[in-house]
Parts: sequence; C-alpha cells; structure tokens
Amino acid sequence: MSNAQGGSPRWALVLGVSSGFGAECGLALAAAGYEICGVHLDRKAGLARVAEIKAAIEKLGRRALFFNYNAADAEKRAEVLSCLEAEHAKVYVLLHSLAFGALKPFVGDDAVNEQQMDMTLSVMAHSLVYWTQEAHRRGLLQRGARIFSMTSSGSTRAIASYGAVSAAKAALESHTRQLAYELAEHGIAVNALRAGVTDTPAARKIPGSDKLFDGAAQKNPAKRLTTPRDVAGALVALCHPDAGWLTGNVINVDGGEEISAG
Repeated sequence: MSNAQGGSPRWALVLGVSSGFGAECGLALAAAGYEICGVHLDRKAGLARVAEIKAAIEKLGRRALFFNYNAADAEKRAEVLSCLEAEHAKVYVLLHSLAFGALKPFVGDDAVNEQQMDMTLSVMAHSLVYWTQEAHRRGLLQRGARIFSMTSSGSTRAIASYGAVSAAKAALESHTRQLAYELAEHGIAVNALRAGVTDTPAARKIPGSDKLFDGAAQKNPAKRLTTPRDVAGALVALCHPDAGWLTGNVINVDGGEEISAG
C-alpha cells in the first residue's frame, strides 16, 4: 500500500496508541506506509513502553507524532488536530481504541455511580463522535478514509462488573453506524471491529479475566485467544482502496469465536 496520495504522506490517527490494539495497529499501519499520530494517557511507569512503540514506528521510516493527553478532553483534542493541521496532514485512518472505564456492578455497596457511568460512556463511546466531527470539520479526513472503532462481544452480553463498559460498547456500535450513514457521501467508511477475547492490559482489569481467557480459548475453533496482531492485520486489509464499500458494520475479528457454541 503506497504512502503517497498525490505526493502527500498519508496519516493515521490512533487514539489509544500505547498498548493493546492501538499499539499493534499503529505499528502495522506504519509498516503499511502511514505516518502515525498517536494519542495516549500514561503515567511515568508506562512511558518506557510508549518510547519503544514510537522508536519502532520511526525505525520503519515513518513519523511518530505522539501526545500524552486525555483523548476525552476537548481542549487537548483541539491541540492534537491543530498540530495535524500545521503539518498539512491528510488523515486516511482514524482508529478509536480507548479503554478507560468503570468496572463495577450496577447494584451493591460498590455500585457504579453517575459520574463513573458518564465518564465511561464519554471516553469509550462519545469521544469517537467528537474526534470525527472535528477532524472532518477541519478538512483533515480525506475522501477514501477509514474510521474504525474497537468493540467487543460485551456489547450484547451481561458480564460481571462490565455493565458500564457494555453500555459504552453498545453506544459505540450505534455511533459507528450513524457516522457511516452520514459520511458515506464523503467517501469515508466507518466500521466497528469486534475482536475476540484478547489478553490486553485493559482486559486483565476485568474481574475474573483469567476465567474469561480460559473459556474463550476453549470456545474458539482455533483453541487460542485473539491477539492484537490478528486485529491489526484485519484493519490494514480493510484500508485497501477497494474495500471502501464496506461500511456501517460490526466486523468479527475472532477466528470464529462469536459463531462457536463452544
């Protein structure tokens, strides 16, 4: 896949670039020829990993423009997009891979509260709309661009302490469909990737994650978990110029996990 479009570099904007799906997809997109603008939120302990990802992208000959910002902050969002404008960037991929939410039950002594519920929906769902709105308004998103959101089977299932995130994933899928509908006339495809159960830092925070991993590996026809690299490969394939008619979907990237009865 060529990095040139009329002689200009092609950029990918990756929200949640420092770990899991965001990190692997950022690397895969760099290998496919995209310059990477990455947004992440990490304390000092995580910055060494961020530096490794950035160095790996640069080793591939691509630019790595990283921001340690809260992606749900409107002022920070504007700063990132202003920097891309200053670069005269042409954005062809926007990946929303933000995993920051309350993992608490709905009832009981430690039940999720209103602020935590609102925060989870804002970060993990609504921010997709706000990033897309502003990137489109500023003319950064190009015709032929791809927008991807990262969802999970939790959007349709009840899992212990996962209620707020489940609601966010359901909203994220709805936002994905609406954006696909409205951006179709601009030649921009929008899809949600529903990865199988994957051992990521975010997934490990789910109460009982070990049992979740074991069960998914047994259920999957391939008898293993999905990996971030599996998802990155699918995402890059979906960026092919001939795949633009595929839009408004929730696409399973799971080796058949979703269709298996176990």
